Amino acid sequence: MTEALWTWQELVDAADGTADGAPSTPITGFSIDTRSLLPGEVFVALSDQRDGHDFVTNAFESGAAAAIVSNEYERKPSDGALLRVSDPLEGLRAIARAARARTNARIVAVTGSVGKTGTKEALRAALSLLGPTHAAEKSFNNHWGVPLTLARMPANVRYGVFEIGMNHAGEITPLTKLVRPHVAIITTVEPVHLEYFGSVEGIADAKAEIFVGLEKYEREEFDVGGEKGTSYGGYTAILNRDNAQYERLARSAALRGIEIVSFGSHPEADMRADVLELGPTGTNVSAVLKGRRIEYRVGAPGAHIAQNSLAVVAAIDALGASVDRAIPALAGLTAPKGRGERTAIGLKDGAILLIDESYNANPASMRSALAAMAGVPRDEFPRRIAVLGDMLELGEQSGSLHEGLKDSVDAAEVDLVFACGPNMKGLFTALPAARRGEWAPASQGILASLMSTVRAGDVVMVKGSLGSRMALLVDALLQKGQEDRVGLASGN
Repeated sequence: MTEALWTWQELVDAADGTADGAPSTPITGFSIDTRSLLPGEVFVALSDQRDGHDFVTNAFESGAAAAIVSNEYERKPSDGALLRVSDPLEGLRAIARAARARTNARIVAVTGSVGKTGTKEALRAALSLLGPTHAAEKSFNNHWGVPLTLARMPANVRYGVFEIGMNHAGEITPLTKLVRPHVAIITTVEPVHLEYFGSVEGIADAKAEIFVGLEKYEREEFDVGGEKGTSYGGYTAILNRDNAQYERLARSAALRGIEIVSFGSHPEADMRADVLELGPTGTNVSAVLKGRRIEYRVGAPGAHIAQNSLAVVAAIDALGASVDRAIPALAGLTAPKGRGERTAIGLKDGAILLIDESYNANPASMRSALAAMAGVPRDEFPRRIAVLGDMLELGEQSGSLHEGLKDSVDAAEVDLVFACGPNMKGLFTALPAARRGEWAPASQGILASLMSTVRAGDVVMVKGSLGSRMALLVDALLQKGQEDRVGLASGN
């Protein structure tokens, strides 16, 4: 039987709500989506694009242990235990605060314009070698994702890893106050969501809000000359020394008395990369952490992933954990779906390599993805095809930022570019005619041409903001491989 995450009374008290019935099964988690809800989870009836109260009965049909609903919700005949609160989102936040208060886990939070999820996953993998570690399964980094991840955290975990995102000023502050991290990482600050900020400096200030929630932790040392003693750690900011906004972020942290640990290739970085041996299947890293030589391998390819691994190692050290025991996990890293995942797709006469970067895009991540594609050896995949969709929320600079990608396309020696979206048209028209595949206003418009163009020996990188709907192109490429395999099996 799955161990209970909360007792019913603990949950009622934490939410400061009113119990209407009681669960007949242990509470094992929380869900806001009946399509993915597992038996034993508590359904939280949030009101966002749709009113979650319309799905409460469906949740119980799927095996929900209970549901958190508003006081006004009218019970249906097949409903089970209800936890009534004035506002389900506020109830979830109250449970999140209680979850954070009951644990002695050491907590690290990650934000940044690029690389949050990959850094979170690297931390999860590394810290899991040292003890029970809790982190969000997906990019749950917003106003409901962070409290949901906290509510799901068992009391007895040793480490917690949280991703915190934003696209407006003021959004990180309430989230970091919930998480109360001991260590905070800002991977980088780039021109992302410029539509809502107007300047990169404004973005840096919004990212610096993560410092508001930082706390110290108490650590008991058990093996110091045979005597026990208590020391303190945490209250540390891990900052990218190579980023143009480093000084601004460091000043913000220093004004709060926060310890600053920098990472990067900069000669003054505390976690300094001396050598990054980039390869098509990963990177060998030789670095110095506060004067100590550290060598390890990162399993996922790309300079940007290797760069963020420096922050991971610095954070492990700042948490008072064993770097030597944790870093072997980095060799097993793979890129998540939609964030650089690589798939060899077998065709009748060979294979193509698909690099799926369809989850999101901004100028920095677009340049990183193009550079990573360039690392694929041409003797294995001779032709490079970039399929690029609009980068959204860039405001007045959108046109120049899209056209400005041409130097990265050139540097990656891309042979053919397919593009979609009104902003990407500027980049597409700036390319020589021989390197233009096709442009269309939306991703669907380039689908047929792309499918008829790709052939065995191509590396195809698909990237764009989520709203550009590039995932449908990824799905079509995967389907092409399945159809070719079926054709081979049938002898066609």
